Amino acid sequence: MSSDDESADGPDDGSVVVFLSGDLMFASRVRAAAESAGLEFQLAASLPDRGGIEFVIVDLSTRSGAVDGLMDRCHQVCPGARVVAYGPHVQVARLDQAKQAGIPLVMTRGQFDRALGTLFDR
Repeated sequence: MSSDDESADGPDDGSVVVFLSGDLMFASRVRAAAESAGLEFQLAASLPDRGGIEFVIVDLSTRSGAVDGLMDRCHQVCPGARVVAYGPHVQVARLDQAKQAGIPLVMTRGQFDRALGTLFDR
């Protein structure tokens, strides 16, 4: 597992938000939203092998290559997870690539930022 994996020694049965991103500044906002909803947060470069993943969020500006095969991998590792991708509105090709890869919820960064306060509501 990567050095970003802050929960490698944690239990596999908690509800986890996996954030696939290289943006450490924005990761702190996602972490705060996840933790305020009672969820564990994990920043990673790729989808980890672990249980309890409830949300997978892909930052298309830093991890657009992660969308290839992501849905197949999610079906194997975390079949019930909600998968979300977001990116800059000007990077239409990356947003379209995520949609074509089967990611069910693709939004612009602005939309994602506005939804962050309620995204993890259950």
